[in-house]
Amino acid sequence: MEEPRAETRETRLRRLVYQSSYTGMKETDLLLGRFARLHLPGLSDDELDQYEALLDAGDDRIYAWAVAGEPAPETHDNRVLDLIKDFKND
Repeated sequence: MEEPRAETRETRLRRLVYQSSYTGMKETDLLLGRFARLHLPGLSDDELDQYEALLDAGDDRIYAWAVAGEPAPETHDNRVLDLIKDFKND
């Protein structure tokens, strides 16, 4: 039985940009789609892990933390969320 190959960084970035653009909520799609295209290539692998975990939290939660100003739980209160908050202010 053949073992699946690990995802390359380039493939991971393309997948995350796509997922960011289609979260389900138009406002979050616009914010995260633009953020992902501009900032994901410069993030470390650990930061990409944090970003992916943030996407898994759901678009309504991301919107609440990044745009509405609700406090994020400790697991998501990190540099990546701070970058998104700064980005939405630009």
